[in-house]
Amino acid sequence: MANSTLIRRFLPVAFYFQVEFLGDPPIGIVAFKEVSGLSTEMDLETVREGGENNYEIKLPNGIRHGNLVLKRVVSPADANLGLWIKDALEGGFVKPIQPRSILIYLMNENKDPIHIWFCENSYPVKWETEGFDAEKNSVAIESLELAYTKLTREL
Repeated sequence: MANSTLIRRFLPVAFYFQVEFLGDPPIGIVAFKEVSGLSTEMDLETVREGGENNYEIKLPNGIRHGNLVLKRVVSPADANLGLWIKDALEGGFVKPIQPRSILIYLMNENKDPIHIWFCENSYPVKWETEGFDAEKNSVAIESLELAYTKLTREL
């Protein structure tokens, strides 16, 4: 028993997570089947030193983040999440885009967060529905891609 508890503590499962949208109007926690794009990468500038051909110097040149990709069953666009997406992607830039912060919780078996990622100033950049196929017996999936300015790991 002690060994299985120890293994669970250090080997979290990737299927138990929650996604929470912060801001007004409230969206709250939304169910998704998949989350990806939690990445931070340092851009590097390569500098060659005059007369030295054995190596090059790499200098930090800023931080870049991937886009957050959230997948779920196709849902009506009249809920607050759908309206936020429609305003950003189909509103013709009549209204300013309202960025939202997003929390992604990786949970343990007791429903406690064991890791938290915080995506600041997120906004929709792509909304896509996967292709339909009459030969498959699967649910229709939509994908939401969000850009964000900063990613921090809180826990």
